[in-house]
Amino acid sequence: MAWIFLLIAGLCEIAWAIGLKYTRGFSLLLPSIATLVAMVASIGFLGLALKTLPVGTAYAVWTGIGAVGTVVLGIYLFHEPANWPRLVSIGLVLIGIIGLKVTS
Repeated sequence: MAWIFLLIAGLCEIAWAIGLKYTRGFSLLLPSIATLVAMVASIGFLGLALKTLPVGTAYAVWTGIGAVGTVVLGIYLFHEPANWPRLVSIGLVLIGIIGLKVTS
């Protein structure tokens, strides 16, 4: 169950990171509220995962999910560059996440 909580926490991290773009510096009310809710949910689910998982592993996987998801959505939603060095780098982060999951 801890890994499911960690996955949800990572997805919420992606939501708040992308949500920040839509808040326009927290000047728009609804996107700002949604972003703050996603932030609280992300930390809350991370806390639940930490009841069982080692803190180093959980934190690295949480930030990795957030980083990979945010880059992928940045490419898709905001037309950020998808050049090979960026994609290789994200692939390495993904390999690290998988490695931590397999060894924990």
